Amino acid sequence: MIAAAWEELVTTARRTVTDGLVVGTSGNVSVRVGDTVLVTPTGVPYDRLKPSDAVGVDLDGRQVLGSLRPTSELPMHLLVYRETDARAVVHTHAAHATAVSTLVPELPLIHYMAGAVGGPVRVAPYATYGTPELAANVLRALEGRAACLLQNHGTLAHGASLDQAYDRTAQLEWMCRVWLLASSVPGLAPNLLSPAQLDEAGERLRGYGQRD
Repeated sequence: MIAAAWEELVTTARRTVTDGLVVGTSGNVSVRVGDTVLVTPTGVPYDRLKPSDAVGVDLDGRQVLGSLRPTSELPMHLLVYRETDARAVVHTHAAHATAVSTLVPELPLIHYMAGAVGGPVRVAPYATYGTPELAANVLRALEGRAACLLQNHGTLAHGASLDQAYDRTAQLEWMCRVWLLASSVPGLAPNLLSPAQLDEAGERLRGYGQRD
């Protein structure tokens, strides 16, 4: 299970680069397997990661797998796992989302896909990267949500799987881009959804997709 999870984690991390959600070694990805959290290592380009490079920690942050140092954002990942039902976390420095994080305390309701992450996407107040303060700010912004923005920093999304966490990350970046585009038209302001409209869409999204 560890080997398969690590392979999926590396694939997801590489997607963040390919899809332009991170530059270089910025951002990080993790997945929980039992009481072990597999995480991307700090400062290592994702295209260089091999099966033997797997890095794992327990929920208290003690390294139990591998010799490479885990991501500097480990406190943030671990707090999310300890306090939510997350099984995977994706953190990026996506350009449009980061831009939005510098402008508003909450992403305006530009699209109903906000319902897929639990409601209006909040911005976690700025704190230095890798600190317990940032982790605490993110956790508060995630209350009742599966994604948030990090002020002057980026995004974080979690899910029941790496695929779900990644999809939420990509949708968040897309919503931010749409809002920035709509807001850039001189003399016009974008139409926004009402909370009631978002709630209705959120209910429909819970039944979206194929049934088992």
